[in-house]
Amino acid sequence: MSLDQLNSLKSQQQNRLEALSGQYNAFKDAKDRLSLAKESLATIPTDGEGGQEIMIPLTESLYAPGKIVDPNKILVELGAGFFVEKSAEDALKVLERKYKVVDKNTENVMSAIEVSSRNVQALNQAMQGKMMEIQAKQAGQAYRKQMEGQK
Repeated sequence: MSLDQLNSLKSQQQNRLEALSGQYNAFKDAKDRLSLAKESLATIPTDGEGGQEIMIPLTESLYAPGKIVDPNKILVELGAGFFVEKSAEDALKVLERKYKVVDKNTENVMSAIEVSSRNVQALNQAMQGKMMEIQAKQAGQAYRKQMEGQK
């Protein structure tokens, strides 16, 4: 392969590595949100009548006061904007299943990052070898010209 081809391949691998890193960060954020949801769900007393005052997030920085009417009826997002009412126990199970899926995806992306990183390193080494080959060829040509000039 030429140096330009190696450089192009390296660029592709670096772009892939950046995309995978973004995916990894997104999965890590999702795991953090799921963990926080599980922790929050665990703090709600399910044996009571309700009436517990809470702050309801409307955005990341905007909250409204509210009250829990029935602590054993939790709306859980299944995905794609679909919600279902579950008991607190079942809601926790859904969160745990989601966490396991995200955790597995995180592991898969991490493996892909490692492979891509090794590919970038291998391409760097191949490019260094190609540069040394080019330099040696140029040095050989210069030496040959010098020897021919002495004759």
